[in-house]
Amino acid sequence: MASKLRSVGLILVGALAGILVSLNFQAVAERAERAERAPLPVEELRSFTEVFGAIKQNYVEPVEDKRLITEAINGMLTGLDPHSAYLDADAFKELQVGTQGQFGGLGIEVGMEDGFVKVVSPIEDTPAFRAGIKPGDLIVKLDETPVKGMTLNDAVKRMRGKPNTQITLTIARKGETAPIVVTLTRAVIKVQSVKSKVIEPGYAWLRISQFQEATTDTMVKHLGKIFAQGPVKGLVLDLRNDPGGLLYGAVAVSAAFLPVKAMVVSTDGRTDDARKKFYATPQDYARGADALRDLPAAVKTVPMVVLVNGGSASASEIVAGALQDHKRAAVMGSQTFGKGSVQTIMPLGNNTAIKLTTARYYTPSGRSIQATGITPDILIDEPGGAADRLREADLQRHLENQRSNGETKKPAAKPAAAPAHEPVKPIVFGSKEDVQLVQAIAFLKTGALPPKPAADKKTAKNP
Repeated sequence: MASKLRSVGLILVGALAGILVSLNFQAVAERAERAERAPLPVEELRSFTEVFGAIKQNYVEPVEDKRLITEAINGMLTGLDPHSAYLDADAFKELQVGTQGQFGGLGIEVGMEDGFVKVVSPIEDTPAFRAGIKPGDLIVKLDETPVKGMTLNDAVKRMRGKPNTQITLTIARKGETAPIVVTLTRAVIKVQSVKSKVIEPGYAWLRISQFQEATTDTMVKHLGKIFAQGPVKGLVLDLRNDPGGLLYGAVAVSAAFLPVKAMVVSTDGRTDDARKKFYATPQDYARGADALRDLPAAVKTVPMVVLVNGGSASASEIVAGALQDHKRAAVMGSQTFGKGSVQTIMPLGNNTAIKLTTARYYTPSGRSIQATGITPDILIDEPGGAADRLREADLQRHLENQRSNGETKKPAAKPAAAPAHEPVKPIVFGSKEDVQLVQAIAFLKTGALPPKPAADKKTAKNP
C-alpha cells in the first residue's frame, strides 16, 4: 500500500507541476523572466500528493480530481488572509457584474469569520438594509442549511438568486440571547453609488456608497447640479458604510477635490508592480476621457467635511486619508474599518481567477491604513453605538500594520456593548434624522459642533 501511494504521489507531483504551468499564472511568468525561479518545495509537494492519493483511494465516496484541486486552491488562498480567494467561473462573473452596480440578491457586503458569514455592511435601499440587518451580524443558517463548512463563495451563491424569491436567514447578534430569524425577498440590487441634495442654501451633501465603474462620471454630474444652484459655502462628502470598490474610482474622487498632481495613495508590496504611487492626474484615474475636466473650478476650494464610520473601508478610506493628509477637509465620524490591503484579480485560463492580496495601502503622509483605519479629526459616535462593528482588526489572519510613521498604532478602543434592545430602525443617510449630517453642516457654518441636547429629566431613570 505504501509503495502504491508513493507511486501515485510521484505521478501527482508531475501532474501538479503541469497544472501549475497550465494555469498561465501571469505574475509568476513575468517574475520568472526577471528573477531566478525559487526551487519547488519537494517534501511538501510529496505530502500533498500522498494526501491526494489517500483521498482518491480511501475516501468513503469517489471524489473528482477537479473538486480536490479546486478545494486545495481554495485552502491555499483562504489560509493567507480574509480577502484572498479563488473565484470559480460564477464568482468571477459576479465580481465583474458587481463593479457595474447591478446584481440579484439581498444587498449585503459579507466576509468569513470562524466558518460563518459575517455582515460587514448592508447596502442602502436593499432588502437587507430595510430588514434591519446590522454590521457584525453572524449568519449561521441559510434556509435550513447551516453555514458552517460552506465556503464564502457557496454562501454568496445561495443568498443571490432570482428576484422575488425568498430566503430565510438565521442570525446570531451580539447582545441578543436568541437567534434572529428573518425572511428576505431577493431583488435586483441596483446600487446607486452617488446621491446628492442641497440641504439648505449654500450647503450640500454628496454621498458615495460604493466605488463602481460609473462613479466618477455620476459624481461629476451631481456636483455640476449642486454648483449650478448657486454659490456653495460648504460640502459634506458622505462615505459612511461605503465598503470600497475600484481603486481608480477612489483616486478620481480624491482628484476632484485636490490640487493637480497631489499624491492620493501609495502601495507597497514584494514586486515592482505592487510598489506604486497614484497622483491626482488623468493618467492615474481616467479610463478614457477625463470626466473631471467638466467640474466647476470652485469644487477645488469649497470647505469640506468627510463623514466616515466603521463601515467605511478600502477605497473610501483612501479618499478620507488623502483629503485629511492634504488638510483639504475635516474628517468627522468614527474610526474606519481598516482594510488597507490591495487585492489583485489574476484571471486564469479557464474563466476563473484568483483574488490575491499583493500590497498594502498608505496615505500620502505614509500612514498605513491596514488594521488601523482612519482616525477622524472630529470623533462623533454613531447613532445606536458602534460596539458591535466588525473591523479588519477583528478578522482572523488579517495582515498586520507594518508601518505607521515609526510607531505602532492600534485601533481606537471600542465602547462597551449596549444591553440587548429592540432592533433600531436604520437611519437613512441624508434625511432629517441624520444627526451626524446635521453636525457636519453646523461645523461647516461655525467651525464648532452644536451642543448636545440636555437629558430629559422626566424620562431619565436611575440605574
